[in-house]
Amino acid sequence: MPATLSVVVPCYNEADGIAQLRERLLPVLDRIAAAGREVDLLLVDDGSRDDTYARLCTAFGSRLRTRVVRHERNLNLGAAIRTGISETKGEWIANLDSDCTYDPALLEPMLEEMEKGADLVTVSPYHPEGRVEGVPAYRMFLSRSLTAMYRLILRKRIYTFTALARVYRRAAVSRIASPAFDFTCVAEMMLKALKQDLRVAETPAVLTVRRFGESKMKTARVIRAHLRLIARLLLRSGSLRA
Repeated sequence: MPATLSVVVPCYNEADGIAQLRERLLPVLDRIAAAGREVDLLLVDDGSRDDTYARLCTAFGSRLRTRVVRHERNLNLGAAIRTGISETKGEWIANLDSDCTYDPALLEPMLEEMEKGADLVTVSPYHPEGRVEGVPAYRMFLSRSLTAMYRLILRKRIYTFTALARVYRRAAVSRIASPAFDFTCVAEMMLKALKQDLRVAETPAVLTVRRFGESKMKTARVIRAHLRLIARLLLRSGSLRA
């Protein structure tokens, strides 16, 4: 029997994009289910101030094997990921972006990598076969700089450390869980997986600019958080070694 799959989508102030999410995600889940895999969907409203929760309930509430849960206040991405882990039972756990800047259809090739034995699969726009379309230059510089630093510290040939869109084996999640509440949680989970020599795979992807709403990432705050994470890595490794 194929491994059961839980798909978790964190959402925060995404009311305008919920219709797009439904239109693009549900056909993908239907194809995966039709191929014989049990799939459940969990949508996590992380304390949105708009009517994200109501629109999620309208768009997805009647779908079988689908739940919408709500944080009473905004707890940030790391908390939404932890809620997804605790509220689902699938042997594999997928996280997808609610804004569809990564096509939800990328879930299918990620599952193919999991079938080959990966413990963690990430989408990878910085892979030689991936690309970025329409994303501001400063965001590109930030992402590429962070990737270069993480690769240098870990000496691992991984192209993308910060993408949310991933699939994990549940058995591996407890070993790589991050205590961070902010966007660095996904980077830290990748770093822990690599340091523990888990099997990590990348699916080449196209990263596009969002069509609805605004990015929730506060650039200066995220830079500081990543630099703190990098400093901890260096302290643990005793500095970069030749």
